[in-house]
Amino acid sequence: MVTSYNDFYRGKRVLVTGHTGFKGSWLSLWLRQLGAEVFGYSLPPVSARNLYEIIQPGAFEAEWLNDIRDQVALGTAITGARPDLIFHLAAQPLVQESYRDPSGTFETNAMGTVNLLEVVRRQCLPCTVVVVTSDKCYANQEWDFGYRENDKLGGHDVYSMSKAVQELITASWRDSFFSSNEKLGHLVSGRAGNVIGGGDFAKDRILPDCIQALAASRPIVVRNPESVRPWQHVLDCLSGYLWLGARVSQVPKNSALVSSFNFGPTAQDFRTVRLLVEEILLHWRGSWETVPSSSFGREAGRLRLAIDKATELLGWQPTWGFAEAVSKSVEWYRAHQSASCVEMRDLTLAQISSFERSAISKGSLWATGDVSA
Repeated sequence: MVTSYNDFYRGKRVLVTGHTGFKGSWLSLWLRQLGAEVFGYSLPPVSARNLYEIIQPGAFEAEWLNDIRDQVALGTAITGARPDLIFHLAAQPLVQESYRDPSGTFETNAMGTVNLLEVVRRQCLPCTVVVVTSDKCYANQEWDFGYRENDKLGGHDVYSMSKAVQELITASWRDSFFSSNEKLGHLVSGRAGNVIGGGDFAKDRILPDCIQALAASRPIVVRNPESVRPWQHVLDCLSGYLWLGARVSQVPKNSALVSSFNFGPTAQDFRTVRLLVEEILLHWRGSWETVPSSSFGREAGRLRLAIDKATELLGWQPTWGFAEAVSKSVEWYRAHQSASCVEMRDLTLAQISSFERSAISKGSLWATGDVSA
């Protein structure tokens, strides 16, 4: 029987930074299901409601609740974990928060990445490092076509700028240190679209805001209904990170895979905020209204990602389309209204299994093929 990623992760020691966050929690649980020994490094969850407390029991071999800006503590954790792979997700992930705390955002996203790469370099670790950034790392031109990996990086807001800098740091450390040192592993980056899914309770994100309003029987408040985003379920971008980590671990230093990759939806799943809200309301009855934007600074009107490189070089493709991504997300939140943590952990695992089955039915290479293909 073929297993996901051709059983590559079974027995691997994997460190996830940002493991208490939304994406980090999903990734940690999935890695555990794949047979990996999972280690976590992160600050404690920022909100009382969080996915981490649901997935945490039995998920981690060890974890360190500390700041990515503390290089000494990070070094101690990496020494303890002795990872075969590192997925670096620790970040300040919110645009609005970057206006409230620009210095902290830059220190976490940019210097936190420097800290991680310096610890790996100085300890001369042969592990693969996957740095997770964002679609907002691109200098937004309000184009109607998707940004490609070689397009200009930049950002009007501090968050976007910090993600662009994170990409530049990754490329610089790869070219300066990792590519020329056979004792070090590979260093790559993954850029995802606008991720949705159960378990996200962050402020100022559209899906959690919608769910909070619906649960309170209030209208959903929408600031920019015509803004276009590359919506994708969290498991889709994670499947890209995992496949990239598995594939790049098997190739030589000069491989074209040792680079950056976009992981986003297909072109037909670029949708407006209006269409996202209307799709949510198909599964949870309610209403919505538009209010003038009170956000700080600029907000992109159109944002799209091109995934040709991931399709051609990795054989990766998205699994759940827009409608199913929304349906699975709302299913999770509706269950969370009354279910226990144990029941929600089971539901989260069931959604992972459902996603894997969907990928197999689509013939996705990571779900059916050879990791060294």
